[in-house]
Amino acid sequence: MNMKFKNFRKSAELFGAMCGGLLITLPAIPQALAQQSVGQQSVGQQSTPKINPCPRVFYEEPHNSRVVVPQGCPPNALTQRLAAQGLLPVPATPSQEQTRLGVGGEAPVPSVSSQSPVSAEQTQQPATGAVSTEQPLLQPRQTPSTTIALTNGTVNIRLINDTAANVTYQVIGDTAPRSLQGKSYVTLQGLRAPVTVTFERQDSGQLIVTPQPSSESGSLEVRFKEATNAAQGRSALRIERNGSVFLN
Repeated sequence: MNMKFKNFRKSAELFGAMCGGLLITLPAIPQALAQQSVGQQSVGQQSTPKINPCPRVFYEEPHNSRVVVPQGCPPNALTQRLAAQGLLPVPATPSQEQTRLGVGGEAPVPSVSSQSPVSAEQTQQPATGAVSTEQPLLQPRQTPSTTIALTNGTVNIRLINDTAANVTYQVIGDTAPRSLQGKSYVTLQGLRAPVTVTFERQDSGQLIVTPQPSSESGSLEVRFKEATNAAQGRSALRIERNGSVFLN
């Protein structure tokens, strides 16, 4: 009888120890799950890519030769061409953040240590699409096509499209590319000099551009006509602070 009582007592103690361990373990399970959930959220937040201020579309056709990139981005073909002609300021060196993001991509640029070794001969050749930090040589200052008296440093420009084709135009640093239908006109008001306007026929034809002061003070009329050859074609107009008007 004593032996049975001892066995029963040992079984009760063992059962009590198991229940006590279970009660201690249960509160720890939600805490572990909560810590795991917070950790996953942290990883998700850290892996969210940053938006590239200089998307790849600026460096692909047709935008590469039609749209000027935002200030601070590496220059594309049109930006380099206008800067070389003195119609735009020399592009600034990209910021460290833009260099880290890379031109046209949201993923960071691979580090040097993760790239395969290259020979000394290969390192002397610039990579395709690399941006030169050297300032482009400016062409000699040309004779103004005309001059205009500015009003408090601003000018109104009326673009008159005498062609049958649509013309894409853009006020650099002011407007996005816009379309001007054939046989129509548009007036751009309150543009502060110096100001650069680019234009291009959407059918890839050439334009003869004729600027002349308007009868209204501080206004300039710019007429577009069809050109018969590429030598007559013009694609940009710039007005300086002194009212000088240049064509390119």
